[in-house]
Amino acid sequence: MPDIFTQLSRAIIDLQASEHQTYERPLKILGRLMRSDELTEVNTALKALADFDAFISASRATEGGMAGSAKLVWPDDQAAALGLTVMLIEQFADNTDYAANFCHQFFYSKSIVGGIHGFTRQILIPFARDYKEYILSHGDTAPRLILPGSSKVFIVHGHDDAALHGLARFLEKLGLDAIILKEQPNQGRTIIEKYEACANEVGFAVVLLTPDDLGAAVTAAEQNARARQNVIFELGYFAGKLGRGRVCLLRKGDIEMPSDLFGIIYTEMDPADGWKQRLVGELKAAKLDFDANRMWA
Repeated sequence: MPDIFTQLSRAIIDLQASEHQTYERPLKILGRLMRSDELTEVNTALKALADFDAFISASRATEGGMAGSAKLVWPDDQAAALGLTVMLIEQFADNTDYAANFCHQFFYSKSIVGGIHGFTRQILIPFARDYKEYILSHGDTAPRLILPGSSKVFIVHGHDDAALHGLARFLEKLGLDAIILKEQPNQGRTIIEKYEACANEVGFAVVLLTPDDLGAAVTAAEQNARARQNVIFELGYFAGKLGRGRVCLLRKGDIEMPSDLFGIIYTEMDPADGWKQRLVGELKAAKLDFDANRMWA
């Protein structure tokens, strides 16, 4: 069954292709979809941010003596603008005559359906895109600078310094910047502030799972070798921040894997250095900017 966004897009496409005799049906479908139970909560919140009567009054006040001179006075706040559009769609679905008159005033055309088409192109199509983005991002639509192909790789590590430095030197040999938290300047920051700042600059993370701690369930007879708690925390952080495709797990020795990681592919840090070629493959798949040929230099 198609999701709600697919159905909304279909209704808008049908409206754009409609004629004078057929535009009312996709309008009513659109209104019915916007009143779906799945959208009730978000639409209620969006509409609470908007003053529909003030919006209409201010927009109509822009009309001069020439037909088609009226302009919609949208608020600067994107969420409020989305809420107003939701209310317009509901109004149009309930009263198609109101829809025809509104579109004639603000999207002037010699024909009724021409005004409907103008509203669809200029308002509904951008709305469908922005509305979906708003819902999927939980309202966080602030633009961010994302630098693809970053050459910085964060190394999550425990107490195995030999494994840490071997990995760092290998990354540097490839022309990548190995970011090790303890080597970065403090600049008066707390550890978590320093960690977050470094994490924002990297495009990939390599997690060294080394047997540094012991632990087990309280009912267990024996303890198992485990990675340090900070390593597991940082693994989860980067998996969420960068996506699992930009996090590589390197396991050294016989170490207990957390149950949440069952099924996730990891690479054994073998003595024959086969892990290096597999790591290069992961870095290339993540589209980092480096020269893989340096591995053989």
